Amino acid sequence: MESNELYVGYTSNLKQRLVEHNQGLNLSTKRYMPWEIIYYEACLNKKDAIGRENYLKTTQGGRMLKRRLKEFFYEEKSKDLIS
Repeated sequence: MESNELYVGYTSNLKQRLVEHNQGLNLSTKRYMPWEIIYYEACLNKKDAIGRENYLKTTQGGRMLKRRLKEFFYEEKSKDLIS
């Protein structure tokens, strides 16, 4: 991932959503292309998914997510330093 930007959102079709973001169809995410999936969660209930999305967009939720993915980000930084 070239940028350390995280995108949090919910969708009923993850593959299609990724294609749309990488085609630049969303103005708010276009400048950070290309996007890649590094983590996802699945819910069977739409209200649960929206609630989880809203939590992950909070400061506390964002911190939790970055802690959850700390090895990924550490590995990415190491790659950048070697390049």
